[in-house]
Amino acid sequence: MTAADHRTATRPTLTDVAALAGVAPGTASKALNGRGRLRPETRQRVLDAARRLNFQPNQLARSLLSGRTWTVGLITTDGIGRFATPVLLGAEDALGTGEISVLLCDTRGDAIREQHYLRTLSARRIDGIIVTGRRTDPRPPLAGSTGVPAVYAFAPSTDPDGISVVSDDRHGTQLAIAHLTDLGRRRIAHVTGPAHHAAATDRAAHTVDWLKTAGMPLATGRVHHGEWSEAWGRQAARGIVANAPDTDAIFCGNDQIARGVTDSLRESGLRVPDDIAVVGYDNWDTMALAARPPLTSVDMNLTEIGRMAALKLLEAIDGRPDPGIHRTPCRLVVRDST
Repeated sequence: MTAADHRTATRPTLTDVAALAGVAPGTASKALNGRGRLRPETRQRVLDAARRLNFQPNQLARSLLSGRTWTVGLITTDGIGRFATPVLLGAEDALGTGEISVLLCDTRGDAIREQHYLRTLSARRIDGIIVTGRRTDPRPPLAGSTGVPAVYAFAPSTDPDGISVVSDDRHGTQLAIAHLTDLGRRRIAHVTGPAHHAAATDRAAHTVDWLKTAGMPLATGRVHHGEWSEAWGRQAARGIVANAPDTDAIFCGNDQIARGVTDSLRESGLRVPDDIAVVGYDNWDTMALAARPPLTSVDMNLTEIGRMAALKLLEAIDGRPDPGIHRTPCRLVVRDST
């Protein structure tokens, strides 16, 4: 037997994977192909067995048998953005587990470029598309039908019949307000981004609602809208200290604003968190860890948004679409600012 013959003879098969996972070959095939209604732990056991055996399915055979190309397009308006990249990485990880190739297309927010990529992806006979962006504002569905399922991640589709996966901002604001009230803070101000951004208006509305539920009005009587910047955080903090000196906490719409707030408070001779506690949003390490003190912040679980979007896409490809807006829970990362 030659070396080549030996390698062929010892190459792991689907039956080997099934045996190691303790399932039938048909079940192993469904798990590896992302098909069928399998329990998550069963699917994961098969995927783990395939990795252990270094099982490499015959892609041509898979395509011929299934009528699929095992390729998915990822369209983003901001491929190097703070929000889009973790979403795309989460999606790619989930798709890669099922041996699905990913084609990344950055439209840079250009509608003409988006149409070009749609034509290119359609020509490649992709199985589905995940669409994401730099903001949470709802976006119109992809113009022109590619004939394949699409899932919108982070920025939802305006189509009520579309499939969207977004962060649960209502849950995120609840975590922040509950944390501050549990610490005994009763005069909470809210500083956030532009009023024409969905992220700012949604978080502001939820903040007001949760404060009302706790029997507390905003410390300054209103939401402070401005830019998503440290400069705006510094400016807003100066105004709050001057006009509502009894404020004991400031909840910010993002970490850049929160870092500006902490800088301004320190310059005013106020101690964070002793005099005024500060909570940010996004849990962006670059900002949260560099702030003085490091920021307590709401994490949107962007990678999980991408992972769930990929799973929803696989369901849709398998003929089981789940339309509507699906929300992933946030988590609060507590640091020294509270």
